[in-house]
Amino acid sequence: MTTMRDMLPLLRDTDFPPLHRGVLDTLQVNLGYRCNQRCLHCHVNAGPTRTEAMDDGTLALLLQVLRVRAIATLDLTGGAPELHAGFRMLVRAARELGVRVIDRCNLTVLSEPGQQDLAGFLATQLVAVVASLPCYAQPNVDRQRGEGVFERSIAGLRQLNALGYGVPDSGLVLDLVYNPQGPSLPPAQPELEADYRRELALRHRVIFNRLLVLANMPIQRFGSMLLTQGRFAGYMRLLRDHHVEANLEHVMCRRLLSVDWRGYLHDCDFNQQLGIGVAGRARVHLADLLDADLAGWPIAVADHCYGCTAGQGSSCGGALT
Repeated sequence: MTTMRDMLPLLRDTDFPPLHRGVLDTLQVNLGYRCNQRCLHCHVNAGPTRTEAMDDGTLALLLQVLRVRAIATLDLTGGAPELHAGFRMLVRAARELGVRVIDRCNLTVLSEPGQQDLAGFLATQLVAVVASLPCYAQPNVDRQRGEGVFERSIAGLRQLNALGYGVPDSGLVLDLVYNPQGPSLPPAQPELEADYRRELALRHRVIFNRLLVLANMPIQRFGSMLLTQGRFAGYMRLLRDHHVEANLEHVMCRRLLSVDWRGYLHDCDFNQQLGIGVAGRARVHLADLLDADLAGWPIAVADHCYGCTAGQGSSCGGALT
């Protein structure tokens, strides 16, 4: 089986342009790798058998950093972040600090045992939901994410809609996330969003705020699949050939820090999965943010960064242009 150790040398020898940090406004925190799904494109190799999870001491330190650094946004991811035992405590505490909270939700977690009140909790806390739905058609979703996932995802969306999510001026934001089925660039975000809006409303009576279009990153499970199929080099060539210099001004790593489940810092979630520390340094920790300003620091780059700048660009907030 191909591992990240096999993949990393292919990515680190790069000519990607140098980048430097701006003002930090978002902490994207991976609470752990446990997930109720096991998707083919997952760049963290999450799944039901993963046990890595942030401990109580790191959760407490995270809240201290949010307060001291006046962080505007806490972006929670995983795995399925909602399955972490401290998820609700963390959300409540962050909201009490006035921090905007994003939950990167796979939708099927809303119907997991013990999570029946999760949607109501998210609504009460005014948590913004960014929900994975890689297609508006059932066969494509089930092929990528598992049989029955589409039906459960639609049920989750209807549950969120019933609480006001996606309803204009409700204050409850519901964004959907699309990613391609294979090693290709995603289509233009505005046109695809219009298709999603039409099809989901017509077929399922589902509404949402925005569609975020993301490229697949050539790392972890997806990268391993490409290597096994002999398509890794071709996909990397596609990304490099479609690099757009203007996208460098808007990449997420300029204003976001990724925090792994142990509390260590990375320039983005993809670098985290490759084991590349912030600015390429090992073992920079959340505790260092209590008295260090990282503005102006260099950002560790590698060939996978072309996935964020190819074509319309790609970030956790969708297309860049």
